Amino acid sequence: MTHQEIIQSWRKQQFQPVYFLHGTEAYFIDAVSDYAEQHVLNETEKAFNLTILYGKDTDHLTVVDYARRYPIMAERQVVIIKEAQDMKSLAELATYIETPLNSTILIICHKYKTLNLNSKFGKLLKEKAIILEAKSLYDNQIPDWIQQYLQAKKLKIIPAAAGLLAEYLGTELSKIVNELDKLSLNLALGSEITEKDIADNIGISKEYNVFELQKALGTKDILKANRIVQYFAANPRKNPMPVVIGSLYNFFSKLYILHFVKNLPEKDLLAALQLRSAFFLRDYRAALPYFPLAKTEAAIALLREYDLKSKGVGYSSTGKEDGELLRELVWRILH
Repeated sequence: MTHQEIIQSWRKQQFQPVYFLHGTEAYFIDAVSDYAEQHVLNETEKAFNLTILYGKDTDHLTVVDYARRYPIMAERQVVIIKEAQDMKSLAELATYIETPLNSTILIICHKYKTLNLNSKFGKLLKEKAIILEAKSLYDNQIPDWIQQYLQAKKLKIIPAAAGLLAEYLGTELSKIVNELDKLSLNLALGSEITEKDIADNIGISKEYNVFELQKALGTKDILKANRIVQYFAANPRKNPMPVVIGSLYNFFSKLYILHFVKNLPEKDLLAALQLRSAFFLRDYRAALPYFPLAKTEAAIALLREYDLKSKGVGYSSTGKEDGELLRELVWRILH
C-alpha cells in the first residue's frame, strides 16, 4: 500500500494489527507514523493507549510486552517503533507477528533502507503485515510531486517554478515539504505560485538561478551567463558548486541524448529525456544549434574535470575558490 492508502483506510476506521514501513524515503514513513500518533486515537485515549519506542533503546521483549496488553477504555491501542532499523532483535518479533493481538496496531518504522523481504522474517511480514515500501523519487518526478502536494493545499504552481524548486531543493521530500509549507502560509487559497513567489519567500533568485544559467549557456548568451556566475560567486552558500555542476551535467547529458533522438515524436522525446512536459523540452531544442555533438561532449568533459577540481582531486587549487573555478568552467564551455 502507499502511505496515502494507509492513511485513507485509517480515516475509514479500517485497521490491521501490523504495519511494516520501510524504504529510503523517510517522508512517507514519517507521514504514516505521524498520522497514527496524532489521529488514530483521541486525546483521552492517547494517555493510556499510545506507546512510542525507539529501535536503538528497545528490544523485541519490550515491544511484545506492550503489544500484548489490552487497551484501557478504548477499542484499540497503538504501538509505534521508530528507527526500527537500529533494533538488534527486530527479527525476533516474528513470534508476535505470527499471532498479533487484534486490538493492537503495531507500526514498525524501518527508515533509510529496505528490509530483505525474501528473508524468513520478510516473508512472514508479507504474509501477516501491511507493508509500505517508501521509495525515493527520481529527479524528474519531483516537480509533479510538488504540484500534487500544493494541489492538496488548494494552491497551483507554474512548471518553471516547480522545476526551480526541484533543482535547488533536491529529492529529499521532508526538506521540500518544509519549504512548501512555509510558502503556503504567505499565499491565499487558489493562488498560482510563480518564480517571483519563490524568490520572495524562499530566497531562490528569479533571475540568477541554475535554470537561467542553463538557458544562457545553451544559447551562448555570454553577458547573461557571466552575470549569473558573478551572482553565484558572491552567494556561494545559496549556489554551492556541487549543485551547480550537477545541474549543468544533467542539462548537457540530456542535450547529448537529444542529438540521437531529436527526430522522434514529442511524446517519445519526453520519455527519452525523462522530462515531464514540453515546457522543459524547449530549452534543449534551443541549445542544439549552439552545441553540436562534439561541443556537447566537450562540455560534459569539462564538467567532469571541474567537478574533480572543486573536490581537490588531482588538482592543486593554488588558492582558487569555487567562484573562480565556476568562472573558468563557464568561460571554457562558452568559448
